[in-house]
Amino acid sequence: MRKRTKAREYVLQMLYQVDITRGGWQEIFENFWESKDDEDSSEELKDFSAQLFKGTVEHSQEIDKKISLYAANWQLERMAFVDRNIMRLGCFELLFREDIPPKVAINEAVELAKKYSGSESGKFVNAILDKIKIEKEK
Repeated sequence: MRKRTKAREYVLQMLYQVDITRGGWQEIFENFWESKDDEDSSEELKDFSAQLFKGTVEHSQEIDKKISLYAANWQLERMAFVDRNIMRLGCFELLFREDIPPKVAINEAVELAKKYSGSESGKFVNAILDKIKIEKEK
């Protein structure tokens, strides 16, 4: 598995923990990496995951507003925790990371949804993030 893909999986786990526990993101980040063995914790992996995790948390209000705007008939708090956090991460990459092509951000989010959520989640995540991408490109 590519390092950036692995980092996104780790970020999803950390975002999920923040969402469930309402804990502080810094403590969750530190505890997460303390629990990993040396094989899974290269500096490159930690650095990229830190950028994504911190950015997603810091921009969470703006990200949640954007997702809510395009999730017709879905309230953010009623979405599955995993789906919500996958979209948050994907939305952060789309809106705030110029170094990540939109196609890559969406594809990575869809793959996370297919792996960690329900059978229809990939389509749902794709639809919302694609609308956000189209708006950004206008």
